[in-house]
Amino acid sequence: MSSEAHTSADYIKHHLQNLTYGQLPDGTWGVAHSAEQAKAMGFWALNLDTFIMSLLLGAAFMLMFRSVAKSITAGTPGGLQNFCEWAIEFIDSSVRGSFSAKNNMVAPLALTIFFWVFSMNLMDLLPIDYVPLLMSALGVPFFKIVPSTDPNATFGMAIGVFILVLYYSVKMKGLGGFVGELTLQPFGKWGMPVNLLLEGVNLIAKPISLALRLFGNMYAGEMIFILIALMGGAWAGASLGSATLYGSQILLSLGWAIFHILIVTLQAFIFMTLTVVYMDMAHQEHH
Repeated sequence: MSSEAHTSADYIKHHLQNLTYGQLPDGTWGVAHSAEQAKAMGFWALNLDTFIMSLLLGAAFMLMFRSVAKSITAGTPGGLQNFCEWAIEFIDSSVRGSFSAKNNMVAPLALTIFFWVFSMNLMDLLPIDYVPLLMSALGVPFFKIVPSTDPNATFGMAIGVFILVLYYSVKMKGLGGFVGELTLQPFGKWGMPVNLLLEGVNLIAKPISLALRLFGNMYAGEMIFILIALMGGAWAGASLGSATLYGSQILLSLGWAIFHILIVTLQAFIFMTLTVVYMDMAHQEHH
């Protein structure tokens, strides 16, 4: 952790701050060394830690499946091949249950989304102080290793899904059919303003709900890990120490980590399932 983070509030702010690159107050471009500098950078600032971790985790996922595909055997498969085959069969069955149209792109999309989001979420199970301490020793002021706790990442993925939904809505129904669904459903031509309002809100709510659900759950989980870590700091700072406080921190950390495994997996599954459902709606004439 950085040297200026002495209080509990500073500790929390430090762990929740992204490594942000943008235009500094003096007009130069560089990395922000405080939350105030990062805020002043405005819209065009880039969260480097989110960007780097997302790329690394995505590359790791693709390399893992590529290595299995290149060394696949018809005989007795290894553990990694078994896992990949099970994952593909599980996601394929999930897609078949939620997607009724014909599109060979949807299953690979679902597989990519699930494992990419899952790998991002999984970073939340690493000890909260290890990476910040390492980065601080290397001269990096901030570094968040959980991309899904950054709304820029979750909204980026959700907007990508939204663009696909719009594309296939127009492709499958035609521009007239898509506009007709927005303006003529559910009350017919005489209720066009109300139809447009209701269907427009329903359409815009899809990427917003996707992004905020993932971000909210992962951000809350990270905050709980930070608060549990503060108990360790309080124990270390006590004059005589407290066995009860120390034991409570260990039990809470273990318990929350075990429970968080479910959240990590569930949020990836929900993001994947909603994507498939939205894609199915885009392929249907009416919904």
